[in-house]
Amino acid sequence: QVQLVESGGGLVQAGGSLRLSCAVSGNPFRINTIGWYRQGPGQQRELVAVISSGDSTNYANSVKDRFTISRDNAGNTVFLQMNSLKPEDTAVYYCNAAIRVTLTDYTRTYWGQGTQVTVSS
Repeated sequence: QVQLVESGGGLVQAGGSLRLSCAVSGNPFRINTIGWYRQGPGQQRELVAVISSGDSTNYANSVKDRFTISRDNAGNTVFLQMNSLKPEDTAVYYCNAAIRVTLTDYTRTYWGQGTQVTVSS
């Protein structure tokens, strides 16, 4: 069974750094795009950063030059390095992936359970 397991959230002061990780379990056939979304208090969920199977990346304008997304060589774990954090980065961060579980399966979207990031001023 495919699952996305996140880790690395926490409390940090403004200007600090955190690194989020998301590991895909279940050994799926193919992981296409994988990335991070976030949902702040009273806000809609929004894209933060995504990376494709070919390692092309896309970032929200609000995090460009501060956040870096990467994946390990096997492609099963994605990282989000967050630097120069601001109070407005406070949110629950969700891992998201487009995964094809088997050769004959179609691509589906999977979500992690979310990890809280709190940035104090």
